[in-house]
Amino acid sequence: MKLFRHVLRSTAAALLLISYAVGSTAFADAAYPTRPIKLVVPYPAGGASDAVARMIGEKLQQAWGQPVIIDNRPGASGMIGTQAVTRAPADGYTVLVHNTVLIQQPAVMEKLPYDPFSDLLPVVLTLRTNNLFVVPGDSPAKTLKEFIGLAKANPKQHNYGSYGIASAAHLHGELFRQQAGVDLAHIPFQGSAPIVTSLAGGQLSSAFIDIPTALPHIKSMRALAVAGSQRIPELPDVPTFTELGYRSFEPSGWHGMFMPAGTPPAVAQKFAQGVSSALRMPDVAAKLRALGVSPGGGTPDEFVRQIKDDAPVYAEIARTANIRITP
Repeated sequence: MKLFRHVLRSTAAALLLISYAVGSTAFADAAYPTRPIKLVVPYPAGGASDAVARMIGEKLQQAWGQPVIIDNRPGASGMIGTQAVTRAPADGYTVLVHNTVLIQQPAVMEKLPYDPFSDLLPVVLTLRTNNLFVVPGDSPAKTLKEFIGLAKANPKQHNYGSYGIASAAHLHGELFRQQAGVDLAHIPFQGSAPIVTSLAGGQLSSAFIDIPTALPHIKSMRALAVAGSQRIPELPDVPTFTELGYRSFEPSGWHGMFMPAGTPPAVAQKFAQGVSSALRMPDVAAKLRALGVSPGGGTPDEFVRQIKDDAPVYAEIARTANIRITP
């Protein structure tokens, strides 16, 4: 009987502790955020990911009264910053700002230091965008056909830049190289911003670059084609690769925000709501449209579904283009 009463008291105490812990967690989730939030951008300042992170971070700071810090951690095609987030506490205070590169890397790279599908929690999609194929403003090529003619007439003398190994720009570059039958050396950069400088300086004869980074500098370069299923309003005279007879350039790219796996769903949901509200603000929406992108938003579940739909598409592109990279 004494043992029974002891077990009963122990069980009651345990239930009380569990109840208190659950209540405390729920309270903490409801109060979130109570301290500064860090947005980790795995690319240099000046690119599209950085610009969008700062735009959204400012609105979250205003809405929640907590500092939102932008932490640029470029290197290794985004892997340095990404790995830092996977190792951070799963409490909602460290957020990764990334793009489709994140789910493209597993299809082409072996021995990644993390699994983007299990080590990260997709929280919210922030925008949709595509890549432009551009040449320097003083290039003699006025059309994609003319560029191909130049490259074929001068083998091993032309190259293309991308914003990282295994990025959408890299995949597009290899697809183009194979389908057009041109010999182009791949020059990877740590993000899009350095591509603009290299194009202007004559180090690149062509590049695949994201639309938000390209548009502010479009007068210094010439766009010859755009990925995606439709032309973009900002450059209505630039044809799509599909129009020009190329295959597998139709999927749209995206940017989004992720937290370490294990982050409480209520925290992820509240963060997604805050970002979605920021993206609906007229000034933010106008800035994004001026960059040639479509605002995102939505729930973590919606972002998860997007990733599940997209990952097999990029895996097939990598297989078709025979892209395999050892980091």
